[in-house]
Amino acid sequence: MIIKDAEIYRPKAEKTSILGKRKGRFKHGELFSLSVPGLIYLFIFSYMPMFGIVIAFKDYRYDKGILGSDWIGFKNFEFLFASENAWRITRNTVLYSATYIVVGMLIAVTLAILLSQVGKNWVKLHQTVLFLPYFVSWVVVGYISLAFLDNTSGYLNQALGYLGLAPRKWYFESGPWPYILVIAHEWKSIGFATLIYFAGVLGINQDYYEAARIDGASKFQMARRITLPLLLPLMTIMLILAIGNIFRGDFGLHYFVPNDSAFALPTTDIIDTYVFRSLRMLGDIGMSSAAGVYQSVVGFVLVLAANYIVRKINDENALF
Repeated sequence: MIIKDAEIYRPKAEKTSILGKRKGRFKHGELFSLSVPGLIYLFIFSYMPMFGIVIAFKDYRYDKGILGSDWIGFKNFEFLFASENAWRITRNTVLYSATYIVVGMLIAVTLAILLSQVGKNWVKLHQTVLFLPYFVSWVVVGYISLAFLDNTSGYLNQALGYLGLAPRKWYFESGPWPYILVIAHEWKSIGFATLIYFAGVLGINQDYYEAARIDGASKFQMARRITLPLLLPLMTIMLILAIGNIFRGDFGLHYFVPNDSAFALPTTDIIDTYVFRSLRMLGDIGMSSAAGVYQSVVGFVLVLAANYIVRKINDENALF
């Protein structure tokens, strides 16, 4: 009864403040409800499988299961570091990923700025043309590459023949593949990155451009002095996120486009393809898990390091 009386005779201002706090808690309830499916997906496919990390430290056997398999510590990790190809696949993975990041960002930002100058009637057409390859699987891209690079009837060799040049056996050499892989990667993925930066360009306050036009600035000057500086925070966030995957090569690109050619392995082989071929011959799941843990840990450390460097340079552009 005392509690009830206290509730009845509570001052009106105090009741109002409590109600305000309760409403504040659910102020963004609708937005939170929209994110629930994504959070559930993230929990099921990202957090629940983390239990499987223990396989990297065990001699996994199907009949014993995860918990029953023998604990062997870091022996599975020796598969990567003791191999004579460890330096080659690590070098290829890092250099390819870094090239994809830098080249992709330069092209995507340039295309986004150019799209902002295209008329409204043509923007959707250009967006569709750029974004369509993103939905094509690497298996299909591999067949498209084969149509161009086939040793006998490929379009490139036919074009070389018309020019009076000798045809090349693309799948029997390793030299041109760094350029081929970069072109294939950018052709397929550049549309998605372009749309992200294009959305960032559209979010820039148009008053800046109006003031620049009054001052007589050219479009190039506006892009250099207004668009790029205001896109820098978005570019920094995208860079930090991309650095986290720098040790995770694109398996589909490096396996299907070179057609798993043994002659091209010196310049196409990365950690993911090397582990896949080793598992195909050895069938050791523990080694595959060890490679995944290695890539994830290194990626996590790189994200923290990149964010720390960005925070030191400009705290506002840091991701966290």
